[in-house]
Amino acid sequence: MALIVGVKKGGTRALLEFLRLHPDVRALGSEPHFFDRCYDRGLAWYRGLMPRTLDGQITMEKTPSYFVTQEAPRRIHGMSPDTKLIVVVRNPVTRAISDYAQTLSKTPGLPSFRALAFRHGLGPVDTAWSAVRIGLYAQHLDNWLRYFPLSHFLFVSGERLVSDPAGEMGRVQDFLGLKRVVTDKHFYFNATKGFPCLKKAQGSGRPRCLGKSKGRPHPRVPEAVVQRLQAFYRPFNLKFYQMTGQDFGWD
Repeated sequence: MALIVGVKKGGTRALLEFLRLHPDVRALGSEPHFFDRCYDRGLAWYRGLMPRTLDGQITMEKTPSYFVTQEAPRRIHGMSPDTKLIVVVRNPVTRAISDYAQTLSKTPGLPSFRALAFRHGLGPVDTAWSAVRIGLYAQHLDNWLRYFPLSHFLFVSGERLVSDPAGEMGRVQDFLGLKRVVTDKHFYFNATKGFPCLKKAQGSGRPRCLGKSKGRPHPRVPEAVVQRLQAFYRPFNLKFYQMTGQDFGWD
Protein backbone atom coordinates (compact mmCIF):
# COMPACT_ATOMS: atom_id res chain seq x y z
CA MET A 1 0.00 0.00 0.00
CA ALA A 2 1.09 3.58 -0.63
CA LEU A 3 -0.19 6.78 0.96
CA ILE A 4 0.03 10.41 -0.11
CA VAL A 5 0.39 11.84 3.39
CA GLY A 6 1.00 15.54 2.66
CA VAL A 7 0.95 18.40 2.34
CA LYS A 8 -2.19 20.47 2.10
CA LYS A 9 -2.13 22.86 -0.92
CA GLY A 10 1.05 21.19 -2.15
CA GLY A 11 -0.38 19.46 -5.22
CA THR A 12 -1.68 16.21 -3.71
CA ARG A 13 -4.95 16.20 -5.71
CA ALA A 14 -3.07 16.68 -8.99
CA LEU A 15 -0.66 13.88 -8.08
CA LEU A 16 -3.51 11.49 -7.21
CA GLU A 17 -5.35 12.27 -10.46
CA PHE A 18 -2.16 11.77 -12.49
CA LEU A 19 -1.52 8.43 -10.73
CA ARG A 20 -5.04 7.21 -11.39
CA LEU A 21 -4.18 7.10 -15.10
CA HIS A 22 -1.94 4.13 -14.29
CA PRO A 23 -3.64 0.74 -14.80
CA ASP A 24 -1.83 -0.72 -11.77
CA VAL A 25 -3.02 1.96 -9.34
CA ARG A 26 -6.37 1.79 -7.56
CA ALA A 27 -7.03 4.90 -5.50
CA LEU A 28 -9.76 6.17 -3.25
CA GLY A 29 -11.13 9.43 -4.67
CA SER A 30 -12.07 11.14 -1.42
CA GLU A 31 -9.85 11.80 1.61
CA PRO A 32 -10.72 9.17 4.25
CA HIS A 33 -8.93 10.95 7.15
CA PHE A 34 -8.59 7.57 8.87
CA PHE A 35 -5.24 8.08 10.59
CA ASP A 36 -6.17 11.51 11.93
CA ARG A 37 -9.94 11.93 12.48
CA CYS A 38 -11.58 8.51 12.05
CA TYR A 39 -9.10 6.15 13.70
CA ASP A 40 -11.62 4.97 16.28
CA ARG A 41 -13.73 3.46 13.47
CA GLY A 42 -11.14 0.69 13.19
CA LEU A 43 -9.03 -0.86 10.47
CA ALA A 44 -11.86 -2.98 9.08
CA TRP A 45 -13.84 0.21 8.34
CA TYR A 46 -10.80 1.71 6.61
CA ARG A 47 -10.09 -1.40 4.54
CA GLY A 48 -13.75 -1.47 3.54
CA LEU A 49 -13.40 1.96 1.94
CA MET A 50 -10.54 0.86 -0.29
CA PRO A 51 -11.09 -0.11 -3.92
CA ARG A 52 -10.56 -3.80 -4.67
CA THR A 53 -7.19 -4.57 -6.21
CA LEU A 54 -5.79 -7.42 -8.25
CA ASP A 55 -2.36 -8.95 -7.69
CA GLY A 56 0.31 -6.48 -8.75
CA GLN A 57 -1.93 -3.44 -8.27
CA ILE A 58 -1.24 -0.78 -5.64
CA THR A 59 -3.94 0.59 -3.34
CA MET A 60 -3.62 4.28 -2.60
CA GLU A 61 -5.29 7.09 -0.76
CA LYS A 62 -4.38 10.68 -0.01
CA THR A 63 -5.05 12.71 3.12
CA PRO A 64 -2.66 15.68 3.27
CA SER A 65 -3.28 16.38 6.96
CA TYR A 66 -1.57 13.11 7.95
CA PHE A 67 1.84 14.75 7.56
CA VAL A 68 1.14 17.22 10.37
CA THR A 69 -0.76 14.81 12.65
CA GLN A 70 1.36 13.72 15.62
CA GLU A 71 -0.19 10.23 15.89
CA ALA A 72 -0.34 9.42 12.17
CA PRO A 73 3.16 7.89 11.72
CA ARG A 74 2.72 5.53 14.68
CA ARG A 75 -0.76 4.47 13.52
CA ILE A 76 0.32 3.90 9.90
CA HIS A 77 3.38 1.96 11.08
CA GLY A 78 1.06 -0.15 13.24
CA MET A 79 -1.05 -1.02 10.20
CA SER A 80 1.95 -1.77 7.97
CA PRO A 81 5.61 -0.87 8.54
CA ASP A 82 6.20 -1.40 4.78
CA THR A 83 3.88 1.42 3.67
CA LYS A 84 5.36 3.71 1.02
CA LEU A 85 4.83 7.38 1.82
CA ILE A 86 4.61 10.26 -0.63
CA VAL A 87 4.86 13.89 0.48
CA VAL A 88 4.19 16.68 -2.02
CA VAL A 89 5.88 19.87 -0.82
CA ARG A 90 6.02 23.37 -2.26
CA ASN A 91 7.52 26.68 -1.15
CA PRO A 92 6.04 27.12 2.35
CA VAL A 93 5.29 30.81 1.74
CA THR A 94 3.23 30.22 -1.42
CA ARG A 95 1.71 27.18 0.26
CA ALA A 96 0.56 29.34 3.21
CA ILE A 97 -0.93 31.98 0.91
CA SER A 98 -2.74 29.28 -1.08
CA ASP A 99 -4.05 27.80 2.17
CA TYR A 100 -5.28 31.24 3.22
CA ALA A 101 -6.95 31.76 -0.21
CA GLN A 102 -8.84 28.48 0.24
CA THR A 103 -10.05 29.43 3.74
CA LEU A 104 -10.94 32.92 2.55
CA SER A 105 -13.16 31.52 -0.20
CA LYS A 106 -15.15 29.66 2.50
CA THR A 107 -15.07 32.41 5.17
CA PRO A 108 -15.00 35.78 3.41
CA GLY A 109 -14.79 37.85 6.66
CA LEU A 110 -11.34 36.55 7.55
CA PRO A 111 -8.65 38.97 8.86
CA SER A 112 -5.85 39.76 6.39
CA PHE A 113 -3.09 37.24 5.73
CA ARG A 114 -0.63 39.56 7.44
CA ALA A 115 -2.79 39.85 10.58
CA LEU A 116 -2.93 36.05 10.90
CA ALA A 117 0.71 35.34 10.02
CA PHE A 118 2.26 37.69 12.59
CA ARG A 119 1.53 38.40 16.21
CA HIS A 120 1.18 42.09 17.16
CA GLY A 121 1.29 43.68 13.70
CA LEU A 122 4.64 42.66 12.23
CA GLY A 123 5.82 40.99 15.44
CA PRO A 124 6.98 37.36 15.64
CA VAL A 125 5.61 34.86 13.10
CA ASP A 126 2.61 33.05 14.57
CA THR A 127 3.49 29.36 14.32
CA ALA A 128 0.20 28.50 16.04
CA TRP A 129 -1.63 29.41 12.82
CA SER A 130 -1.96 26.17 10.84
CA ALA A 131 -1.21 27.90 7.50
CA VAL A 132 2.25 28.78 8.90
CA ARG A 133 2.78 25.61 10.94
CA ILE A 134 2.22 23.18 8.05
CA GLY A 135 5.24 24.66 6.21
CA LEU A 136 7.68 23.65 8.97
CA TYR A 137 8.42 20.49 6.99
CA ALA A 138 11.62 19.58 8.85
CA GLN A 139 9.80 19.47 12.20
CA HIS A 140 7.01 17.27 10.88
CA LEU A 141 9.46 14.94 9.12
CA ASP A 142 11.37 14.49 12.39
CA ASN A 143 8.26 12.91 13.87
CA TRP A 144 7.86 10.50 10.90
CA LEU A 145 11.50 9.42 10.96
CA ARG A 146 10.96 8.00 14.44
CA TYR A 147 8.83 5.30 12.78
CA PHE A 148 9.90 5.02 9.14
CA PRO A 149 13.32 5.08 7.44
CA LEU A 150 13.94 7.80 4.85
CA SER A 151 13.91 5.15 2.10
CA HIS A 152 10.14 4.76 2.60
CA PHE A 153 9.53 8.36 1.55
CA LEU A 154 9.34 10.11 -1.76
CA PHE A 155 9.33 13.91 -1.64
CA VAL A 156 7.63 15.34 -4.70
CA SER A 157 8.21 18.97 -5.65
CA GLY A 158 4.86 20.72 -6.06
CA GLU A 159 6.61 23.26 -8.31
CA ARG A 160 8.02 20.56 -10.62
CA LEU A 161 4.68 18.79 -10.68
CA VAL A 162 3.47 21.93 -12.48
CA SER A 163 6.55 22.74 -14.61
CA ASP A 164 7.48 19.14 -15.54
CA PRO A 165 4.63 16.78 -14.61
CA ALA A 166 5.95 13.88 -16.69
CA GLY A 167 9.42 14.07 -15.11
CA GLU A 168 8.05 14.15 -11.58
CA MET A 169 5.59 11.33 -12.41
CA GLY A 170 8.51 9.27 -13.67
CA ARG A 171 10.10 9.50 -10.22
CA VAL A 172 6.80 8.60 -8.54
CA GLN A 173 6.23 5.55 -10.72
CA ASP A 174 9.81 4.35 -10.12
CA PHE A 175 9.39 4.78 -6.36
CA LEU A 176 6.15 2.75 -6.40
CA GLY A 177 7.78 0.03 -8.52
CA LEU A 178 5.43 0.71 -11.42
CA LYS A 179 6.14 0.68 -15.14
CA ARG A 180 6.48 4.25 -16.50
CA VAL A 181 3.06 4.38 -18.15
CA VAL A 182 2.17 8.01 -17.33
CA THR A 183 4.41 10.12 -19.59
CA ASP A 184 4.46 13.52 -21.28
CA LYS A 185 1.92 12.35 -23.84
CA HIS A 186 -0.71 12.51 -21.07
CA PHE A 187 -0.29 16.22 -20.28
CA TYR A 188 -0.87 19.60 -21.81
CA PHE A 189 -0.33 22.96 -20.17
CA ASN A 190 -3.47 24.99 -19.52
CA ALA A 191 -2.42 28.65 -19.66
CA THR A 192 -5.68 29.90 -18.11
CA LYS A 193 -5.34 27.74 -15.01
CA GLY A 194 -1.57 27.95 -14.98
CA PHE A 195 -0.98 24.24 -14.53
CA PRO A 196 -0.93 20.98 -16.46
CA CYS A 197 -4.13 19.14 -17.33
CA LEU A 198 -4.63 15.60 -18.52
CA LYS A 199 -5.13 15.26 -22.27
CA LYS A 200 -7.93 12.85 -21.77
CA ALA A 201 -9.50 10.96 -18.94
CA GLN A 202 -9.80 7.20 -19.25
CA GLY A 203 -12.77 6.21 -21.34
CA SER A 204 -13.54 9.72 -22.58
CA GLY A 205 -12.11 11.85 -25.34
CA ARG A 206 -12.26 15.09 -23.39
CA PRO A 207 -9.34 16.81 -21.72
CA ARG A 208 -9.64 16.96 -17.95
CA CYS A 209 -8.49 19.66 -15.59
CA LEU A 210 -8.80 19.83 -11.83
CA GLY A 211 -11.96 21.53 -10.55
CA LYS A 212 -12.72 25.22 -10.08
CA SER A 213 -11.26 25.25 -6.58
CA LYS A 214 -7.80 24.52 -8.02
CA GLY A 215 -5.68 27.30 -9.42
CA ARG A 216 -7.77 29.98 -7.72
CA PRO A 217 -6.18 33.44 -7.70
CA HIS A 218 -4.16 34.27 -4.59
CA PRO A 219 -4.92 37.42 -2.60
CA ARG A 220 -2.29 40.15 -2.87
CA VAL A 221 0.12 39.90 0.04
CA PRO A 222 2.55 42.81 0.65
CA GLU A 223 6.13 42.11 -0.43
CA ALA A 224 7.43 42.92 3.08
CA VAL A 225 5.22 40.15 4.50
CA VAL A 226 6.42 37.64 1.90
CA GLN A 227 10.07 38.53 2.61
CA ARG A 228 9.63 38.26 6.38
CA LEU A 229 8.09 34.82 5.97
CA GLN A 230 10.76 33.70 3.55
CA ALA A 231 13.44 34.68 6.07
CA PHE A 232 11.52 32.87 8.81
CA TYR A 233 11.28 29.62 6.82
CA ARG A 234 14.85 29.66 5.46
CA PRO A 235 16.53 27.71 8.32
CA PHE A 236 13.67 25.16 8.36
CA ASN A 237 13.92 24.76 4.58
CA LEU A 238 17.70 24.23 4.76
CA LYS A 239 17.26 21.59 7.45
CA PHE A 240 14.59 19.91 5.30
CA TYR A 241 16.97 19.88 2.27
CA GLN A 242 19.63 18.25 4.46
CA MET A 243 17.23 15.66 5.88
CA THR A 244 15.86 14.65 2.47
CA GLY A 245 19.04 15.09 0.42
CA GLN A 246 17.02 17.26 -1.98
CA ASP A 247 17.30 20.97 -2.66
CA PHE A 248 13.86 22.28 -3.59
CA GLY A 249 15.20 25.70 -4.58
CA TRP A 250 12.81 27.77 -2.47
CA ASP A 251 15.50 30.14 -1.23
